[in-house]
Amino acid sequence: MFDLVLANARIDGASEPLDIGIARGRIEALERGLAGRGPTIALSGRYAFPGFVETHIHLDKAGILGRCPICEGTLSEAIALSAAAKPGFTEADVFERASRVLERAIGHGTTLLRTFVEVDPRAGLRSLAAILRLRETYASLIEIEICAFAQEGLTQEMETYALLEAALEQGADLVGGCPYTDPDPARHVTLIFDLAQKYDVAVDFHIDFDLRPEASNLGPVIAETHRRGYQGRVSIGHATSLSALPPEALAGLSGRLAEAGIALTVLPATDLYINGRDSTHLVPRGVAPAHAMAGMTRAIATNNVLNPFTPFGDASLLRMANLYANLAQLGGDAALADVFGMVGAEAARLMGRSYGLAPGGPATLVVLDAPDAITALRELAQPLAGWKDGHQTFRRPTPEVYLDGAGITPVNSL
Repeated sequence: MFDLVLANARIDGASEPLDIGIARGRIEALERGLAGRGPTIALSGRYAFPGFVETHIHLDKAGILGRCPICEGTLSEAIALSAAAKPGFTEADVFERASRVLERAIGHGTTLLRTFVEVDPRAGLRSLAAILRLRETYASLIEIEICAFAQEGLTQEMETYALLEAALEQGADLVGGCPYTDPDPARHVTLIFDLAQKYDVAVDFHIDFDLRPEASNLGPVIAETHRRGYQGRVSIGHATSLSALPPEALAGLSGRLAEAGIALTVLPATDLYINGRDSTHLVPRGVAPAHAMAGMTRAIATNNVLNPFTPFGDASLLRMANLYANLAQLGGDAALADVFGMVGAEAARLMGRSYGLAPGGPATLVVLDAPDAITALRELAQPLAGWKDGHQTFRRPTPEVYLDGAGITPVNSL
């Protein structure tokens, strides 16, 4: 007997629907004929997979749009407005805002998530305390990885360095920097690597958030990665200057990144919203062309939700992947399968996790209202249910349509 059977599921690599037998938090069997050998849920040929993987989100400053009046919509304004709001962040405030967005992410099928948490003299360690509590509170529903992050520079404000170190001591999983906000970008990169090496953690940089490849800070990151033997432990986000490179130059730089084992996260909503503000027509998309960089690990992620960097968002990675496919003008099945991987298997690889549904593996999975990943991406299919280690994490009933009002039962509320 199984604790649960998910019957008639479509999964990657199987030519026909299979039943998923779950016991003690693991997948015990993937085969036909398991229905009835335990409590059974009929999936009716819907697609089951290990869930979406969020490699780059800022839960600590989500939902602050009401505190930040946007006038220009520029990167410099977003940084300034967020910096001005941070002194007012309390642990309770951050926890409440972050939990609201996290629950949306869970309901949209995310099972693994990396969040950045800013530590500096304005935020102190208050946001970190809130996100540490968030990780513990929601541990049965989602796995959270915390990146202690220096958003506003480092070399000009070395108190931030001490706070990053304290954050790593208190439970942050990795360290991140932002060279383009520092007066000495190369030194900034070196200092972040120093901390990473001291605490034996991975590194994640916000980098090259502009359309000026001639001003790139990727060189120091590539050099430090090789010098310290950090291949496979470094990731970068934004890198929108890559979109301004001609194909030959892009191929050369992506080859260098791949050789260094550096992974890329593309952030379509933010990068599309911020970039190209100085253009009056033929406005550039300003999003790194991850689909043209197949030799390296790539992911698509949310970044910000309802703040000056991105005044929109619902933490849906399927929506983000669909947005990327649209703006990159991708429509073929192979291209869309590649894009879906950037919020699934490749994103998990960026975070150093295995990925897939197999006997003996964790019973962590999500069911989409579609027969396969490509259809789900094309149609923005709704996630219907999810499980983590055999424990159900959410359920979304399918809509009911009442033709001519037939079958409607009056209700007092929704």
